Amino acid sequence: MKNAKTSPVAWVPTAYFAMGLPFVVVNMVSVLMFEGMGVDNASITFWTSLILLPWTIKPLWSPFLELFRTKKFYVVTTQLLTGAAFGLTALTLTFADFFAPAVFFLAIVAFSGATHDIACDGVYMSELTPSQQARYIGWQGAFYNIAKIVATGGLVYLAGWLIKHYLPGGDNATATAAELFAANRNAWLVIMLVLGAVMILLGIYHIFILPSPAKDAGAEKAAAPARRTASEILSELWSVLRQFFTKKHIAIYIAFILLYRFGEGFVVKVVPLFLKASREAGGMGLDTEQIGIYYGTYGAAAFVIGSLLAGYYISALGLKRALFSLVCAFNIPFIVYALLAWQQPEQGWLIASGIIFEYFGYGFGFVGLTLFMMQQVAPGKHQMAHYAFASGIMNLGVMIPGMMSGWLADRLGYLTFFIVVMLCTIPAFIMCRLVPFRYDDKGNMIEAEEAALTNDEG
Repeated sequence: MKNAKTSPVAWVPTAYFAMGLPFVVVNMVSVLMFEGMGVDNASITFWTSLILLPWTIKPLWSPFLELFRTKKFYVVTTQLLTGAAFGLTALTLTFADFFAPAVFFLAIVAFSGATHDIACDGVYMSELTPSQQARYIGWQGAFYNIAKIVATGGLVYLAGWLIKHYLPGGDNATATAAELFAANRNAWLVIMLVLGAVMILLGIYHIFILPSPAKDAGAEKAAAPARRTASEILSELWSVLRQFFTKKHIAIYIAFILLYRFGEGFVVKVVPLFLKASREAGGMGLDTEQIGIYYGTYGAAAFVIGSLLAGYYISALGLKRALFSLVCAFNIPFIVYALLAWQQPEQGWLIASGIIFEYFGYGFGFVGLTLFMMQQVAPGKHQMAHYAFASGIMNLGVMIPGMMSGWLADRLGYLTFFIVVMLCTIPAFIMCRLVPFRYDDKGNMIEAEEAALTNDEG
């Protein structure tokens, strides 16, 4: 169906909510699910990090999506597939050996979600004019982050409530191990089914609402001559890759991108486990409901506020002058978790305040890396593709430390682990001082770079 006159308000919020939900569930919510069902930390952090790989390498198959069908087709299909995969994940929780099949279906969610991101951005760019794209860019980010709040806040809180509901007497302290496992299994089964239903409903909704422009329709005869073969696309992809990796300063840029979020890669998987771990084990002893409120709701909201304020801050100061302070804002707040592990305060407001502070800095500093990739790494003939490659490298810098974070936390203990994390942030500060800028804040090449480029061409 073609709905060329459909208002963007009818589909941009829902499409980007559907984009954010799978990523947040695979990256964060699944950690708490597996922990509640007794999986060890090392296995949780390794596998829930590894299955994020599709979001890192999605630029490699994105050009091939134009060979068959429409962008709308891929958006709708991946939403339905993601919903079905969540439903199958729920089914696997009833198995005696649930972990491997659950990870398998979450990996399908990851691949489907990454493909959905490509197609959804394609619809956004092809359907909206440049002025509309600018007008609705705020809706994009808002509803992507609302998905994060719904998943890590609302659904995690609901899981905690359900766990207590399924426990005899509703008390964790007096429940046996078998009763705790059964309560967690039943609670998370419901959550996975809810996620599956939401994604399927969104897919059905977008069948009727999502626009499918004539210029994007694969069946249109006028578009047929413009379609390229797989070999032509592969050749172009190789050319784009080669041009990316031969850019001036690219080795320094890649190192900076990888190291900027290196500390976060260790923290992001372990913090929910740390917050839930017993005080005897060095954790904070929070229940799932409290984590949903403190970490998933207050923290996510602080992230959004930090991101918004950072935009004004960079606009006033310029990225080059602001970059060091942004690296500080991003990395230094991780010390909150070392302090919490050291003091283990019992006051909920104090724990929540620490999480809010860290998440605010996370959102404030994250914008700096995003703009750096847009303004210094991506510019050139293939700007969009090169930004996608830079984003993939950024995700890799989070995925690799995330895979080993649980193993390291188990061996060091939470306090020592978070101290090591702070040491891992030091290279980001060093690279921040070394990284060169090729373009000014208006997008013009800096004179020294332009002169060097002229000499190279000569």
